[in-house]
Amino acid sequence: MTILREERIGNQRLILGDCLQVMPGLGRFDACVTDPPYGIGMDGGKVGKSEYAKKGWDSQAIDAAPLLAANVPMIMWGGNYFNVPPSDRWLVWDKKNDPTTFADCELAWTNIPGAVRVFRWLWSGPYQQVREKRWHPTQKPVALMEWCLGFLPDAKTILDPFMGSGTTLVACQRMGRQGTGIELDPDYFEIACRRVDEAARQPDLLIPETRTAPVQESLL
Repeated sequence: MTILREERIGNQRLILGDCLQVMPGLGRFDACVTDPPYGIGMDGGKVGKSEYAKKGWDSQAIDAAPLLAANVPMIMWGGNYFNVPPSDRWLVWDKKNDPTTFADCELAWTNIPGAVRVFRWLWSGPYQQVREKRWHPTQKPVALMEWCLGFLPDAKTILDPFMGSGTTLVACQRMGRQGTGIELDPDYFEIACRRVDEAARQPDLLIPETRTAPVQESLL
């Protein structure tokens, strides 16, 4: 197990390193919630203006097999780009991008029983439903990741092997879960540490663990 750096902030464990090398030594988690590289070239030249985004990120898709082999409840964004088993419950993020040329939706594969669900949240430029600084080309809204965690009410420990700018762990901190995130890029690792630290310093925003999931809509 090669851990280049490790930070414990609030209830979260942040690890700098290659997830394929680190994961075998971490033990078992209750669930995995992640947003891996899809291999579609989502770099700073196409999306976002952050200096951190200009890395040629997402030039190659990861192999999803090691994640699937963990055999735990999983939510994996970009699942439509990977070789995954059939699923009854796909999660759909409706980005309400109707006036733009960007994709209307993003899809998450899950191995969780149940119907397809839709989360509607505007995320385009200055019209974001809730303003959040964009650090990463494929950064997700915190509210979206909180919605995902709502489908895993019994999961106390969450793994995100592709932590990026740390949104999954921010959501875990806000919802009283124990998250472990792994990130290979040192710049994004630093950003994730800052964001999780900020969430940990705002106890008034903590959401009880028994909070019900946000309103979900069936995809007809």
